[in-house]
Amino acid sequence: MDTELLKTFMEVSRTRHFGRAAENLYLTQSAVSFRVRQLESLLGVELFSRQRNNIQLTAAGEKLMPLAESSVLLEQRIRQEVAMAEGRQQQMSIGATPNLWDALLQQHLSLFMSSSPGIGLTALSHSGGNLVRQIIERTLDLAFVFDAPKVDELTTIEVMQVPLYLVSTQPCSGWQQAFEHNYVMVDWGTSFQMQHAQEFRSGRAPVLHTNTGRIALDCILSNGGAAYLPPTLVQGAVEQGALHVVADAPVIKRAVYASYHATSGREELINKVIDQITAGTPGPAGDLL
Repeated sequence: MDTELLKTFMEVSRTRHFGRAAENLYLTQSAVSFRVRQLESLLGVELFSRQRNNIQLTAAGEKLMPLAESSVLLEQRIRQEVAMAEGRQQQMSIGATPNLWDALLQQHLSLFMSSSPGIGLTALSHSGGNLVRQIIERTLDLAFVFDAPKVDELTTIEVMQVPLYLVSTQPCSGWQQAFEHNYVMVDWGTSFQMQHAQEFRSGRAPVLHTNTGRIALDCILSNGGAAYLPPTLVQGAVEQGALHVVADAPVIKRAVYASYHATSGREELINKVIDQITAGTPGPAGDLL
């Protein structure tokens, strides 16, 4: 199937607008409409319910979306592998959840690239469920996640721990005071949510929920407030006095797992990538106090 049709379908789904999708794809609106109709004709289903100013995916469209994403990723992977063949450069695709990129991995990516000139990287950000699906479908080599997937086809190992500190833009005498002013709840995974609920049963409701640590950091630095964040994000602000560690709040440690397909045949390269990306990562006590 022509992946250009799938890319067009994905863009219309993302924008919910044929005109904006046409602009983003540098096509005319009629060309976008034609491609969608062509794809619908090939599949024998309607992919969008078209009402004035309200374009929604049908049930068939919802079903197609993850398959379209996998097909486009596979095409990209094939092109990369073939293009790299002459230079004998190995290709590796790495995925992680958004908060893990922010909290830990992004700062190590440049170092890894400079120390591994023979490896070409693709870096992706997705939810944990999407990462697991892409590994199973073999469109992704390696994923870093907070919650270990329970899937037989995958090999999953704990590679590090990340300490999370309650920090506030104001010096606080206790965690209750930190929660009273613009507390931002960051989703650091299921284990974090469970421990957070046990530790802070009487805490005030957060003003914001987010799955990205950097969003939380920008929010509290701009508006004042508190959030649980890792040292890699807040070290500079703490040193400058813009953030303060709430001393009586527990440090919540999160295990980070690396997952890959058990029969990938690339274990040696995958272990090399894991070792180099996690080398130099602060241990569980490395730190703000």
